[in-house]
Amino acid sequence: MDKINLSGTIAVITIFISLFLSLFLITVKTAHKLSNRLFAFFLVLTVIDMSVNLGYSSDISLDARLFRSSVFFLQLPTFYLYVLSVCYSDFRLKPKHLVHIIPFLIANLILLPRFYTVDQASKISFLAKSSSMPEIQLNHIFIHIQIALYIIAAFMILKEAKKIYLENYAGASIESLNWLFQFTLALSGFYFIALLKNIFKFTEYPYISEWLKIGLFLFELLIISWYLYKALNNPTLFRNIDSKLKLVKNIIYEEKNSEPSAANENEYSEELLKLKKYMIDEKPFLNPSLTIQDVSDGIGIPVRDLSVLINHKLEQHFYDFVNTYRIEKAMDLLKDVTKNKLTILEILYDVGFNSKSSFNTAFKKHTGNTPTAYRKNL
Repeated sequence: MDKINLSGTIAVITIFISLFLSLFLITVKTAHKLSNRLFAFFLVLTVIDMSVNLGYSSDISLDARLFRSSVFFLQLPTFYLYVLSVCYSDFRLKPKHLVHIIPFLIANLILLPRFYTVDQASKISFLAKSSSMPEIQLNHIFIHIQIALYIIAAFMILKEAKKIYLENYAGASIESLNWLFQFTLALSGFYFIALLKNIFKFTEYPYISEWLKIGLFLFELLIISWYLYKALNNPTLFRNIDSKLKLVKNIIYEEKNSEPSAANENEYSEELLKLKKYMIDEKPFLNPSLTIQDVSDGIGIPVRDLSVLINHKLEQHFYDFVNTYRIEKAMDLLKDVTKNKLTILEILYDVGFNSKSSFNTAFKKHTGNTPTAYRKNL
């Protein structure tokens, strides 16, 4: 009884927080409305899925009960679309995305012959033997295959988005992408535990499944609370990238048939000198939201050529390239005895960073020391 009360209490708290976060995401003023709405829908689907395990189903028709269970097939597709919308600024929902509801439709179509279209007595008998019914077993297999495919797809999208970001942007959004990666990793852990729960449910140790269910409710509460904390503290958390941008390796691949001539090499050398002069004279790196497009506009070199120059010829991401200048500027300020009253926070903002963690990471990568340690050792 205590176990049931514990799981029910955790589930109710999680449902309340999820609905509160959904309301916040829908009503908050932001440029990322689609992303917020997709995640809000994901949370609502999660609430519906959780309600299946609460046991309050006496007033719900048998059809509605089983249909409610099939809603899970919409969760991962919604999360995948959410990841796409977060990563790419020009992402829009299109008719082609309806393909993601096919598993949900199939899961319900499978149940038509022996559940949805039969009489009440047959439905009761079906549910009583649900664990041994091939339709239910098949849907369980589909669910776990779907989880694996969508989680892998989400990680692939994030991996490519991060590469594109590093090659074309120099703001603080890399931390947002890292955080979304961590969130997806946490979801992966959650669904892995859910898989274990389902496995133990059909073994000689069903009590382990019950304890794992409580653990899942608690884990879900922690994940949702974590997201709520992030959302409330950073309502404009994500800055998307343009999906039309190409990875440099793809640009190089497209040009692999054209051998670089001496003239081209000379052109690269001239462009490199022009770029370095521009960075030193104009100091565009002081702009915390600097993009490769901004630099391209400033020196008159096409983005495509500039991207190849920095990311391929210099073998350095644009993100790291810009941060090198920022760190050099920060080092100058730390060495300047007339600036010794400036705090580390003031310095990082002065040189173009807008995040203490990203500044510390970049500074240690460049110098081997933290900014505070570097200043003390002078």
